[in-house]
Amino acid sequence: MFILRWLIGRIILFFDFVFSPKKPKRAPELQNEIDESTAHLSLYQLPACPFCVKVRRAMKRGGLNIAVKNINKDNSLRQELVEQGGKHKVPCLKIVNDNQEVTWLYESSDIKQYIQQFVR
Repeated sequence: MFILRWLIGRIILFFDFVFSPKKPKRAPELQNEIDESTAHLSLYQLPACPFCVKVRRAMKRGGLNIAVKNINKDNSLRQELVEQGGKHKVPCLKIVNDNQEVTWLYESSDIKQYIQQFVR
């Protein structure tokens, strides 16, 4: 089972690399403004997860520079996701509001819909 999952993961990463969308070209001032508006967001993900790929592609297509955190490479990130978010499920978008309240948004479609508000 491990070999099959590894192989499928590599196929997903290969096609993600080959068919990766292009970032939009923007004026540096506008890109800086967008980066500031998304600075409070973090995406907890796994590189070969197809749902995570879906969200990362939407981020790239929108030119959004959201922090991406690989929970396979750092156990503390996985613990943070489970302890604070409540689930060991990816993709998960961590949203820190202006008053420092944290919201954890699961489901790739919901995350894509949420980040579309930052695309200009």
